Amino acid sequence: MSKVISKDGTPIAFEQSGKGPAVILVASALSDRSDTVKLAKLLSEHFTVINYDRRGRGESGDTQPYAVEREIEDIEALIDEAGGSAFVFGSSSGAVLALEATSKLPAKIKKQVLFEPPFTIDDSRPPMPEDFVGQVTQLVSAGRRNDAVKLFFTKGMGIPTIAVTLMRLLMPGWSKGVGMAHTLPYDLTILAGTQTGKPLPAKRWASATVPTLVLTGEKSETFFHNGARALADNLPNAQHRILKGQHHGSVVMAPNAFASVLIEFFKT
Repeated sequence: MSKVISKDGTPIAFEQSGKGPAVILVASALSDRSDTVKLAKLLSEHFTVINYDRRGRGESGDTQPYAVEREIEDIEALIDEAGGSAFVFGSSSGAVLALEATSKLPAKIKKQVLFEPPFTIDDSRPPMPEDFVGQVTQLVSAGRRNDAVKLFFTKGMGIPTIAVTLMRLLMPGWSKGVGMAHTLPYDLTILAGTQTGKPLPAKRWASATVPTLVLTGEKSETFFHNGARALADNLPNAQHRILKGQHHGSVVMAPNAFASVLIEFFKT
């Protein structure tokens, strides 16, 4: 494990493996670099892989106040550490963060792969409540981290309450997610304006002109597919692909399915 210092002085922890062009892995909500260790190992046979803890998670710092721009600076610091240019792969809200970074750092990011950015652009799922960030923030501030994570999974991700209750009782990673509950408002801030049930902002990522692959899992909910297609249509140099047999948790559960796609896309 190494650390790089971001522009605001925040230490960002990362693990580097392999040789070749750099690939930076950008984690989803309630995730850190431990969730993409298997994917990093597979990619390291072809690339220099930077698997990092987003700020507020794992071994990274968490300088306040939070701003999306600070997370983009974290990615830029990692790119500079890796030699000045990189490919990026982001999952879920991490895909949107990767996209934001690409739009701000077009000269430093060569290609990007985005898996299931959780956009709500139509009536395929209910829109996010306007005060959702405030609800989650209030629970975290009150020390009700379990409740904050439960609210995120039920209202934020649309998982039935009974299923979330079973997750809380049976899922080994639940306590790790609770430990990162304070970062949920960060991800929700990144997603601001994209979960309203209305079309995506037409010009928000117009400067992200690099080759882009937007992925969805065949078994994932309809809203993921609709949002991914809309994003691919919005970007100037993007394509959408469906991964057969996969779902929203497949980055962790089926890393081989992603490694082959990333290797092909980044090498061509």
